[in-house]
Amino acid sequence: MEGQEGTQQPHLVLAHKLFLLRHPDVQDIEKVRLKEEVLASIKADDMISLYETLVEESVLERDQGILDSMRANIDQELKKLDEKITDAEENLGESEVREAHLAKSLFFIQIGDKEKALEQLKVTETKTVAVGQKMDLVFYTLQLGFFYMDFDLISKSIDKAKNLFEEGGDWERKNRLKVYEGLYCMSTRNFRRAADLFLDSISTFTTYELFPYDTFIFYTVLTSIISLDRVSLKQKVVDAPEILTVIGKVPYLSGFLNSLYDCQYKSFFLAFAGLTEQIKLDRYLHPHFRYYMREVRIVVYSQFLESYKSVTIQAMSKAFGVTVDFIDLELSRFIAGGKLHCKIDKVAGVLETNRPDAKNALYQATIKQGDFLLNRIQKLSRVIDL
Repeated sequence: MEGQEGTQQPHLVLAHKLFLLRHPDVQDIEKVRLKEEVLASIKADDMISLYETLVEESVLERDQGILDSMRANIDQELKKLDEKITDAEENLGESEVREAHLAKSLFFIQIGDKEKALEQLKVTETKTVAVGQKMDLVFYTLQLGFFYMDFDLISKSIDKAKNLFEEGGDWERKNRLKVYEGLYCMSTRNFRRAADLFLDSISTFTTYELFPYDTFIFYTVLTSIISLDRVSLKQKVVDAPEILTVIGKVPYLSGFLNSLYDCQYKSFFLAFAGLTEQIKLDRYLHPHFRYYMREVRIVVYSQFLESYKSVTIQAMSKAFGVTVDFIDLELSRFIAGGKLHCKIDKVAGVLETNRPDAKNALYQATIKQGDFLLNRIQKLSRVIDL
């Protein structure tokens, strides 16, 4: 279960294959290959509970021989682990006792027994003194949480890790935790927070057990585009040397980022279309696919309209390489939802922007807060008079 530098954690690789195996857009011939790879992983790690679940879902065919073999392997390995724990407790020191319990925890993680793994990790924690080693146990729990997409477990584990860091902890583990928290935020649609955490971790990334570095850059760029203003995007993403060295490895990503910043909207839409499949087939982004696509379009339309007091719909459709009807329909939805500050003059075929005045909005907010304060003072004075 423990990820080595440069190597993604095998169970998270398996989790992605399971996601693709269940995805309706993946071709049947690809699913045949995925099914073989999933079964091979299950047999290699004796993941009996996952095997039974997939049999119930009719993803895999039931084979009693495979089940009997996995049960025998598990019983044999558990017997050895219990013997090591007993020997360590009777003949060895505290460090060896902890290592024996940790080995049993990792075995339960390996076979995919979530409840027993969490229970054994708690036992191992009672045998652990060093803050760094306690943090490692939290990382194991987080990996388990991401395998099962158990966001409650992930959230509690992140809070626990932060509390541990108040007792001490090294920078390497703190930086790793930022990536874990960023992935959690992205998976729960908090893209702004995810972007901040990912950007903080670009130069210190060592969390290869979660995903490769190019995938990390993919997530960083996607979350940043809908979270950062134009100036911040230029400073932190477009010109970032760490991103520049990797961005070309991800298809369409460089065009997606640079065409947005360079206001090449037709090229942006082409790159955007190329990225949609990657986003749709990403385990963490898939649930937010429609939301993300909408937010990106709001960003690019807002950027285009920022330059104009008024512009014809014909000119805008030409800039984006789409039809007038498409732009008309798109903008109508976003204007009605309060996402874009403009109005459509259908007769003249013109878009008129009506961006809110920041100073006027601040003035109105101050007046409103002042009225609220006066009301509170009046209520308080009546209480005092009584």
